[in-house]
Amino acid sequence: MTLTARQVQVVSRPDGWPESGDFQLVEVAVPELSDGQLLVRNQFISVDPYMRGKLNDVRSYTPPYQLNAPMDGGAVGEVVASRSPERAVGDVVVHQAGWRDLAVLDAARTRRVDVTEAPASAYLGVLGGTGFTAWVGLTEIAPVRPGETVFVSAAAGAVGSIAGQVARLRGAAQVVGSAGTPAKLARLRELGFDAGFDYHDRPVRERLREAAPDGIDVYFDNVGGEQLEAAIAALKPFGRVALCGAISVYNATAAEPPPGPRNLALAVGKQLTLRGFIVTSYGHLRERFDAEMAGWLRTGQVHYDETVVDGLEHAVDAFLGLLRGENTGKMLVRTAVGTATA
Repeated sequence: MTLTARQVQVVSRPDGWPESGDFQLVEVAVPELSDGQLLVRNQFISVDPYMRGKLNDVRSYTPPYQLNAPMDGGAVGEVVASRSPERAVGDVVVHQAGWRDLAVLDAARTRRVDVTEAPASAYLGVLGGTGFTAWVGLTEIAPVRPGETVFVSAAAGAVGSIAGQVARLRGAAQVVGSAGTPAKLARLRELGFDAGFDYHDRPVRERLREAAPDGIDVYFDNVGGEQLEAAIAALKPFGRVALCGAISVYNATAAEPPPGPRNLALAVGKQLTLRGFIVTSYGHLRERFDAEMAGWLRTGQVHYDETVVDGLEHAVDAFLGLLRGENTGKMLVRTAVGTATA
């Protein structure tokens, strides 16, 4: 019997918005395990905005996806075979061999998680890189001080929804979020945001001024473009910006360059701090985050949302939907089990 697995591969690099034809779902043979390796049946794979950048063949903080090779990304699954003393069959582990239903990988590249404390999917979201990104952004990059006003863009998304709650728990007096639908704005209210606005309605600068007429102290940026420009205009002297992402410009082309910000010179006179960050550079803070976020979850101070798409065959649909803003909270794909064939 030959064990086979399904995996998603990139077959062409998009210019602008990706299309389903840029990907393919293939079936491959699963290799025999070597010493120190595991076979993991993925339960959930993470679908994240940064993956759009990996479709481009350009140098970045993470290598681009290779053509006709499996994509990678966060995943959580159960160990179904082990040749490592460090992991037992039945362990649930987090790793980076996503976009497939079965993964062979070194035990050292996995992290065991406790699914009695939280569901497996949470370790890709609020207890994973998503929650860690929000926490790092507002505790280390643009730390929130008691009494301040914080603006979060893409606030109903995976990172933004957690960032708004972290800001409140750090003592923010007012938390404002932008989102793209009335339902998402209603959810922000339930999560404790004081105000929110739909960035489609009118110019973001006007909407932000209405929501925070006295200005903002901190901006957690997931969007870039017009929303970053509006935040720079609204920031008070010595304001801080955590530059986490710029999803509004990820699909820009040479023929249609990304917008702004056109008012960056204001950062000089206002003495602003705009600081980009990659969360993997802050691994030394992981234990502190794990303890604090787990405590908030236990006490009900933090809540999280998931948008789950069923089936690896629909993973590309989930990714394209993410880029269109169709998710509330973390976008996940619940995978199916690989098949055994003669």
